[in-house]
Amino acid sequence: MSEVLLFHHVQGLTPGVHAIADALREAGHVVHTPDFFDGRTFDSLDDGFAVLKAKGPDAQDTWADEVAGALPADLVYAGVSLGVMPAQRLAQTRAGARGAVLLEACAPANAFADGWPAGVPVQVHGMEADPFFAGDGDVDHARELVAQANDGELFVYPGDAHLFTDASLPSSDPAATASVLSRMLAFLERV
Repeated sequence: MSEVLLFHHVQGLTPGVHAIADALREAGHVVHTPDFFDGRTFDSLDDGFAVLKAKGPDAQDTWADEVAGALPADLVYAGVSLGVMPAQRLAQTRAGARGAVLLEACAPANAFADGWPAGVPVQVHGMEADPFFAGDGDVDHARELVAQANDGELFVYPGDAHLFTDASLPSSDPAATASVLSRMLAFLERV
């Protein structure tokens, strides 16, 4: 059993993010799903980014540090899209991380530390033509990060959707999400 800290995407802690957490819980894992937007969800990426910007440039990092600080150190950090940023940062900088699962985004390996930490497994998932994951270069960052990790995996799925893992959004891809969840569960069983 793993203990997971799952950070949501910029549209908020949606029913689709809850569905990911619930699938992990059903397999026996403990999953924490903090809510950066205090119950608000947004119909578009732009709406979520506007609220994020209004909170200030360091607000998400400060919040994520407070959330993580109230939990044990030996967590698996996971995030969806924007939620990847705190998940990846904490996995790279907080002692005791057991692993990281990065869904639909990936920052450069040296964005938060001097490369990926030895002994911390990582798994990255994204779509091959997602305008953010592929178009913004996240897939290239993921390749670099996975190459640095002693135990790293990158899974790229056919399609062009962003937030395909969120079953509550029109961009949802149930078949790809089922593969993501199966691979996440196998990862959590071994970390």
